[in-house]
Amino acid sequence: MNTTHYPQTQANTRPVWAVGALCLAVSDALSARFNPVAVQGEVSGFTRASSGHCYFTLKDTTGQLRCAFFKRAASALSRDLKEGDEIVAEGRLGVYSARGELQMVVESVRLKGRGNLFEEFLRIKALLEAEGLFDAALKREANPTPKGIGVVTSLQAAALHDVLSALKRRVPHIPVVVANSVVQGQQAAMSLSAALKSLYERDDLGVILLVRGGGSMEDLWCFNDEHLARTIRLSPVPLISGVGHETDFTIADFCADLRAPTPTAAAELCAVSQEVLLDSLAALRDELIAVMESALDDRGQTLDRLHVRLGRPSTFLSKQQARLGLLSQRLLPSLRLSTKDAEHDLAQWSDRHARAWREQLARAHRALEQAQLRLGLLDPALVLERGYAWLSDASGKPIVDGRGLNPGERIQASLSHARLELSVLAVQNREN
Repeated sequence: MNTTHYPQTQANTRPVWAVGALCLAVSDALSARFNPVAVQGEVSGFTRASSGHCYFTLKDTTGQLRCAFFKRAASALSRDLKEGDEIVAEGRLGVYSARGELQMVVESVRLKGRGNLFEEFLRIKALLEAEGLFDAALKREANPTPKGIGVVTSLQAAALHDVLSALKRRVPHIPVVVANSVVQGQQAAMSLSAALKSLYERDDLGVILLVRGGGSMEDLWCFNDEHLARTIRLSPVPLISGVGHETDFTIADFCADLRAPTPTAAAELCAVSQEVLLDSLAALRDELIAVMESALDDRGQTLDRLHVRLGRPSTFLSKQQARLGLLSQRLLPSLRLSTKDAEHDLAQWSDRHARAWREQLARAHRALEQAQLRLGLLDPALVLERGYAWLSDASGKPIVDGRGLNPGERIQASLSHARLELSVLAVQNREN
């Protein structure tokens, strides 16, 4: 705001200014002429007061400028500025009346190039690598079917929406737990560590995703924090990092069990999709059906053989009696057996054969009962009672391959005690 300050005047003399009024007038003139302003220079004498406000001098070879960086704006810094940092500061020029000094109130800072940050990144990387935090032997493979999925990111981040959408599409049957965290600024590293530790205390998770969308090196700097790196390695379950874009690398990526190029990719790598599991289940179902049909054919052939061997008992007995009669006629003349003896022998022979026939019939019945019991165990209805379903199209034809289905098509699912009418929402064929 421009304000007019009227100095005291005397006749035939120059105006006389009060010191404070002159400072305000100069400040207004600077504001009208320059603000807002961006200044490039080298940081010198950076300090952070207990109030959170920061102060430093911005200088080059020909001049210097006092700067104040108040707590609200300074909280966006990924780290404190260091002596010699080359920066571009944006803000407003004014006069600090209490000391009569030219001062710039800084509203934002960006490092000039990546030189200093990259050097710091290499220093931290070398330090942690020497400690063994990046060793391949420490890396764990993610369970393809985790009991739960933990996600650490900001609730306001677009990355969270992308991750949750991918998980809902691929693994809607797996519960997801989100731990909210700051993902940018000076407090982000501690916030991320606290969010991770809160998930470490749970026993219902099988994998954890640490994700954030893309940004500048300064935006992602919190993921290069040493304390966060050590916290990542404490994870009791495999941890997947998905920070930034494919070309972005952070210390968190090197410490994680698996690095994904994007947050969405992290969601795709953490578990096998439901579609793949259903395809595997369908293949097992087809194999089970084939085994059952083969077993039923074998049992049927066994029953046929038993039936042929058993035949009609009366026919078998008649043949034996005829044979006995023939033998009697041949033996009686030579052995001079009496009719009574022959009848006695015939009666005994008939009794033995009758007993043998009854025993053979009983064995055949027992074999038949055992075969029926084994066939009953292979009853498809028992398979359905274990949670499987038999899918068929509208005409009742079994569905064994999802590639013939179309969205919107009506199909039927036969369960143990019910039949469901279903509609195909989408078909996602598995690539061979």
